[in-house]
Amino acid sequence: MRFATRVLLLQLLTVVTVVAVCAVIFAWLAVNQLKAEAESSALSIARTVAAEPEVRSEVARRVAAPEASEVELASGILQDYATDITARTGALFVVIADAEGIRLAHPEEERLGEQVSTSHEAALRGQEIIAWETGTLGESARAKVPVYAPGTREPVGEVSVGFERASVFDELPRLLLGVSAAAVVALAVGIGALLLMRRRWEQLTLGLQPEELVSLVQNQAAVLDGVDDGVISLDLDGIVRVCNEPAARMLGIEAPEGRAFAELDLPADVLVALRNGEARDAVAIGDRVLYLDSRSVERAGRRLGSVIIVRDRTDIVGLSERLGSVRAMTSALRVQRHEFANRMHVATGLLDAGRIGEAGEFLREMRDRGPVDYPLADGELLAEPFLQSFLGAKSMEAAERGVDLRLGEETLVLGTVSGVEDTATVLGNLVDNAVRAAAEAPETSETPREVDITLLDEGGDLVLVVADTGAGIAPGTDVFAAGSAGGDAVHGHGIGLKLCRELVRRRGGDLWIIDRGRQPSGRGAVFGARLPGVMEPGVTADRRRDREEDGSR
Repeated sequence: MRFATRVLLLQLLTVVTVVAVCAVIFAWLAVNQLKAEAESSALSIARTVAAEPEVRSEVARRVAAPEASEVELASGILQDYATDITARTGALFVVIADAEGIRLAHPEEERLGEQVSTSHEAALRGQEIIAWETGTLGESARAKVPVYAPGTREPVGEVSVGFERASVFDELPRLLLGVSAAAVVALAVGIGALLLMRRRWEQLTLGLQPEELVSLVQNQAAVLDGVDDGVISLDLDGIVRVCNEPAARMLGIEAPEGRAFAELDLPADVLVALRNGEARDAVAIGDRVLYLDSRSVERAGRRLGSVIIVRDRTDIVGLSERLGSVRAMTSALRVQRHEFANRMHVATGLLDAGRIGEAGEFLREMRDRGPVDYPLADGELLAEPFLQSFLGAKSMEAAERGVDLRLGEETLVLGTVSGVEDTATVLGNLVDNAVRAAAEAPETSETPREVDITLLDEGGDLVLVVADTGAGIAPGTDVFAAGSAGGDAVHGHGIGLKLCRELVRRRGGDLWIIDRGRQPSGRGAVFGARLPGVMEPGVTADRRRDREEDGSR
């Protein structure tokens, strides 16, 4: 049996019991009220009769001269008076007796002069008695009061007035019918209310029983607390009803339950997409890159709201950025190895041919220009192996897009890069954005497609400056707000800049815009970055000596 049915039956039993108890109580009160009214009426009539002067004097006279026949009593004043009172009040009887209990007035004349059938001693003691007793006329509600002699408080007789049981309860069927009708109406109202409550219960619980609700809560807790994905449940009004701890952590919010989802500081286009049931990737919230997906929730054809799934893609995107840098570096090293092997074959061939002078000149040229002839302008300014190979590979990629990659005249790196991954991620992202910006700008004689890179090391820090000849950054555009609707089409494309700045800041450095470009300089954007702790100093001191010698000449 379903829980709702059991509750309905229990409530129905409760209502029936309450109605039945109330009906019995009301019936009992009605019966007692009728009995009380009959007794009160009997007492009032008896008092009235006993207080009548004529009755008092006649009873006193009969007590003084008790010898009287049945005929005399039947035609006497007391009999006429009692008969008249009985007819007017509807009483069963009005009996008047003397101090000996002899009937002086009675509805049945043949019983005049006889002893009363019930005790009259209490009345002769001056007491008023109300009781249900059975006499010669049957059971009745009767009242007995003393009759005092004129001018005294000495009882000389009694007056007994009674009402027949049947007449007393003449109104009882009507009262019971009214109580029964009220009980039926109350029962009908109660049953109707119970049916409405059951229907409302099933609407609120979507037809689920308490056992199912308990299981649902257990499953919900297990799912919400047992997964790394964030889960946010919204009702039809867009109010957050459920938000697990991973979602609150990823979105950087506290106590979101009860708040509108639109108040959670998400980008406007993301809110629109989620409202339309679309998924959004690469949404930057704080220092995290998130994937958000909205799904409608329905049950039995009724829409209940929506559920938003939040996944943290920060580490994946970061790894992708680093993987791209590693691929570029691997490609550069592969080209370097192949080119170096070719040059070694040339040097070996010259030596085998006995052309020692030419072989020495060739090796000296290799020393000055590096093992690979990259299209990196002024590449001789950079002797650090990793940076030389990395930027050489980037220069080859840039050349394929018609962009010249060159080193700034102020470039001076005396140490060796130890933080290879972070350096490749930041430098690679800045160079890629700059190449993209330069490639998309129209090429003229005054503004060739170029990207200038200046590298400086200071202790363990590496300082980067990357400038391009692109269109610059539009005013009011925040290129670090990755994934926003107003993001720049070139700089800040995707989420690379934001991730790079977060990476640099975690190391204690920073990444910033030096110049937005075009106005007033007439050139493209210029970015700067400082990467602390990525250099090992003192390895290329000979490079410093060469630079100093060149400067003296």
